[in-house]
Amino acid sequence: MKKELQIKIPLDDSIEDHLNKLTSGWTDYLILKKSVDARNKSKILLVYFLEVYFKQEVPEREIFELNKVHYDGDPIIVIGSGPAGLFAALRLCEQGVPVKVLEQGSETKERILKINKFWRYGELDETNNTCFGEGGAGLFSDGKLITRIKSPFIPYVMRRLVEMGAPEEIEYLANPHVGSDKIRRLIPYLRQKIEALGGVFLFKTQMLALLVEGKEVVGVEAKDLQSGKVEKIYSPAVILATGHSANSVYEHLKEISVEIQGQSFAVGLRVEHPRTAINLMQYGEKWDHEKLETANYKLSYKDTLNHVGVYSFCMCPGGYVLNTSTQKGQMVCNGMSNYKRNSAFSNSAVVVSVDYEKHFGTDAFAGLRWRTDLEGRFEKSITDQGGIKELPAQKLNDLIANRTSFTLPKGSSLSGALPVNLAELLPKFILDSFIKGMENFNTKMKGFASEDCLLYGIESRTSAPLRIVRDKDSLQSTSHPGLYPAGEGAGYAGGITSSACDGVRIADKIVSLLEK
Repeated sequence: MKKELQIKIPLDDSIEDHLNKLTSGWTDYLILKKSVDARNKSKILLVYFLEVYFKQEVPEREIFELNKVHYDGDPIIVIGSGPAGLFAALRLCEQGVPVKVLEQGSETKERILKINKFWRYGELDETNNTCFGEGGAGLFSDGKLITRIKSPFIPYVMRRLVEMGAPEEIEYLANPHVGSDKIRRLIPYLRQKIEALGGVFLFKTQMLALLVEGKEVVGVEAKDLQSGKVEKIYSPAVILATGHSANSVYEHLKEISVEIQGQSFAVGLRVEHPRTAINLMQYGEKWDHEKLETANYKLSYKDTLNHVGVYSFCMCPGGYVLNTSTQKGQMVCNGMSNYKRNSAFSNSAVVVSVDYEKHFGTDAFAGLRWRTDLEGRFEKSITDQGGIKELPAQKLNDLIANRTSFTLPKGSSLSGALPVNLAELLPKFILDSFIKGMENFNTKMKGFASEDCLLYGIESRTSAPLRIVRDKDSLQSTSHPGLYPAGEGAGYAGGITSSACDGVRIADKIVSLLEK
């Protein structure tokens, strides 16, 4: 008897009242999708896609029980405990295949202490920071679960996160997010679930090298960073899920001739406004309505003269700007929000696309070198002033006028900020297109390019500048069978959800091969 309905209701109305007008005899409903239609600010609507039940039917979401296979071989090795690695490990263990997860960083609790120490005192641990450690980069990037991919594994990923403590709304919100505060609590539960199913975690353990026989990867050589002990660990499959910042891993892959290609990426700046300003731009007079979440935005512009795209990325409503550097001598920033999104500021990356072939030709590592050099220039702009942890920042109006903002307005950076003329650090084509993009965004959201707009640099790790090439069917490295490149660092994902889905996909492929 159940049926699906789409309804649009004013902010002060209820789902139940509208269902009563549309149909009779309903007893319950399940929200499949919820979004906000704010195109007409005088009549903002909540849009629901519902599954409606009748005659005492009980709505239930799928729990995704998996069949176990018979396997008594060596554990599958997973390198990295970010979303791709964790969900690959979980999926394998749920099907009866043991895993051994190697992570050079620490568990969440200790990792948080290390990161706070960096933001407060500038003491950077290059193996344990906002990108390395349990949960990967996703642990400090808002817990945003928005994705552009169409994967059958998305409902599975969302359900498992809910089971670990994420709010149930992530299964139906158009812009789902967990929040950095909540994701830090649920990731340890996810690890404990994997351990309960037989998985083993080796924290503070760094992969030194892949073990290769002929061209086949048969395991890894790993080092315990506490004891200094080095051991060889063998496995029929190695899942490489080390993230977009593991430069040393890229260099090792180059040394052993793993097939890698350069791929286009994007760089730009983190753009911050007062939270109320963005709410007013998006919602008008309803900006503080209790049924409306802190306002989000998604903007894009095509610079036809320079043939590049400019777009917002990783928008953090009611959030904070972070120093997310992973190596000394390099400066990187990112954003995050807690679950309630109640910081006084909202921020987003605004980035410019970098066409790989146009700028770097066929050199697979030229983009990585370029990115490293650019991050070094931004870091130097801080150390030249005696800073050790602050982010370089500038008001938008001053960037356009090519002058340093000698005084900065209050911002959200947890490590502080110092005035820098970012225009002098950005490549000209990035700067020119960025300014055009901001001017265009101001026509779409009146007030976006305002005096209140503060910029931070540099946002350079929206994705990896290279791809570890893998076979479309087997998902193994095209040059080194037995190696499964996974997630964002391998060039096959761009965020928590897509990385997790990629890990699940690889896990299922490995299981299918083990069953043969």
